[in-house]
Amino acid sequence: MQEPQITEDLIAAHGLKPEEYAEIIRLLNREPSFTELGIFSAMWNEHCSYKSSRKWLRTLPTSGLQVICGPGENAGVVDIGDGQAVVFKMESHNHPSYIEPYQGAATGVGGILRDVFTMGARPIAAMNSLSFGSLDHPRTRQLVHGVVEGIGGYGNCFGVPTVGGELRFHPAYDGNCLVNAFAAGLADADSIFYSAASGVGMPVVYLGAKTGRDGVGGATMASAEFDDTIEEKRPTVQVGDPFTEKRLMEATLELMATGAVISIQDMGAAGLTCSAVEMGDKGNLGVELDLDSVPVREENMTAYEMMLSESQERMLMVLRPEKEAAAKAVFAKWDLDFAIVGHTIDEDRFVVRHCGAVKADLPLKALSGTAPEYDRPWQETPAADPMADVPGIDPIDGLRALLSSPNYASKAWVYEQYDSQVMADTVRLPGQGAGIVRVHGTGKALAFTSDVTPRYVRANPVEGGKQAVAEAFRNLCAVGARPLAATDNLNFGNPEKPEIMGQLVGAIRGIGAACTALDMPIVSGNVSLYNETDGRAILPTPTIGAVGLLAHLDEIIAAAPEAGQLALLIGESHGHLGQSALLYEVFNREDGDAPPVDLGAERRNGEFIRDNRALIAACTDLSDGGLALAAFEMAAAGGIGVQLDTDDTPILFGEDQARYLIACSFDQAEALMVAAGQADVPIAAVGRFGGDIVQFGTAQAPLAELATLYRTALATALD
Repeated sequence: MQEPQITEDLIAAHGLKPEEYAEIIRLLNREPSFTELGIFSAMWNEHCSYKSSRKWLRTLPTSGLQVICGPGENAGVVDIGDGQAVVFKMESHNHPSYIEPYQGAATGVGGILRDVFTMGARPIAAMNSLSFGSLDHPRTRQLVHGVVEGIGGYGNCFGVPTVGGELRFHPAYDGNCLVNAFAAGLADADSIFYSAASGVGMPVVYLGAKTGRDGVGGATMASAEFDDTIEEKRPTVQVGDPFTEKRLMEATLELMATGAVISIQDMGAAGLTCSAVEMGDKGNLGVELDLDSVPVREENMTAYEMMLSESQERMLMVLRPEKEAAAKAVFAKWDLDFAIVGHTIDEDRFVVRHCGAVKADLPLKALSGTAPEYDRPWQETPAADPMADVPGIDPIDGLRALLSSPNYASKAWVYEQYDSQVMADTVRLPGQGAGIVRVHGTGKALAFTSDVTPRYVRANPVEGGKQAVAEAFRNLCAVGARPLAATDNLNFGNPEKPEIMGQLVGAIRGIGAACTALDMPIVSGNVSLYNETDGRAILPTPTIGAVGLLAHLDEIIAAAPEAGQLALLIGESHGHLGQSALLYEVFNREDGDAPPVDLGAERRNGEFIRDNRALIAACTDLSDGGLALAAFEMAAAGGIGVQLDTDDTPILFGEDQARYLIACSFDQAEALMVAAGQADVPIAAVGRFGGDIVQFGTAQAPLAELATLYRTALATALD
């Protein structure tokens, strides 16, 4: 088959700028072949190379006593004691999910699970953070249904519990939904598997499912804006098979136990190209591939298609030659393909052969380790204008507005479609703060949360970045867990626009400051840029996934209060209503600044919660909707009423940070007051739990009425 002639239009279709193509010619001292053009396109796009963000990602804190492996591998690895480690990462599948919601979301789950078990860890938990457009938009309901079904369909069949996540709606996501998938697994700390190839002449082995044409060009598509040609991109979305993935996991973990694996890499974005190049680059080796040996499920596939296919459920491994027979037997047992498709070489070359011809012969380092890196111009986000006065409202009416909004109503319609208890180790189900999973066979547990408030980030990227980390920290502390580390999923618009690049820079600065102050290093992550349609960007959405450790299940702080307990507020309340949920949902306003984040207070107050857990009957952090929404959610969790002593709008609905709401007995409250004074932590009694009404000052409504509204609003909106 004759390869297409390379033209300016073809170069542009591959996402390469004219100056980048000129650099390719300089590196090769010749024009690239069509297959080579595709390889460069895959490796130099934003999704694989991080060319716009690498400079700033280097500023993030990535190390700590607890960190075994930071960014750069398939997933991050953190020590949890007793010779065990938690392996976790979050990644986006935004563009594919907008084009083909079910498969886009499903393969996002499949990809993040492979990232975890490729490191030698058995997955124990999943989460997702989802952002959709306005419910008035004609595509939103279809997208929500497809994405949720795809996540549930893949995760439930694979057999991993989904224990938490987020769901938001805003018109800025009308043309670009966000699907951020998180997975975590357990491994022995001394049995982690890495991707760096080693040894010259070592066999490179293809593992798993066969290669097809699905997903060809997916990584390049994920690094481009959308326009009215979006339907033409449908073939770039991969198709997943969770049952094959389950077999692949079992086969991979069994293979690792044989000692056959030198290095191993998931075939994710850019498929065979990226996995082979990254393994060679990290090991300072070259790689030769013979595509005639690659298992395929379609006829007459070209070298270009085979190298850029993103068919799912595939891995690439460098094998110890003496273990070949044992390794092959493992994959035959699980009815999966096992094929030697190449070998390592001691030159800086990436050579691809097909049908007896050399289809690519490239300097390997130029594809990965020394790929382009840009210091893009950026401008700081202007300071927010002072917020206009907010009218006082009936506080129960304000609460009703939040409870009836799809943004703040119960997300049970979503998480009830996920299996949250498969494996029987889930201790805290979704909808009650951080999800908790016991570490099987021990008394320990791990807590998981995912957080970001995009409207804060748009108003003030630095404070918004801090707040995303701080809220994750609080969610972990509120269940009694010690925060260990975080993963980030940075979703932004076009970085070639200085104002968008400024959002990214500011958010990373805020995230870095908070991670340092709260001892929560970033150990893995993903950057998703060009989330724009017809030039309109999403809200800047730097999602933070975080993991915390409970030394014993007895240390878990409950979510539900009991009748007769007092309500205590930890932290200072100034009534900050800028960018608040109340402002948006009641007054249709998005003005004012993000709330300032005092990182010293965040750490101090969080440590106070954990240190005094024995005196706390139930706890939640305060975030969207402030004290009013937190008090209602605690009351609803316990099935009892709550009475707060104030009806002041700013105090009830303000979103000041570093705050927690506690339920405890009178005696516990007295002891907490003393302890708070000694720790210099603000504390105040604000009400009590009991009865069957929700009362703020003198305004009140039956708990049953509000709870029904809260429980049904999302499903009603999505009908």
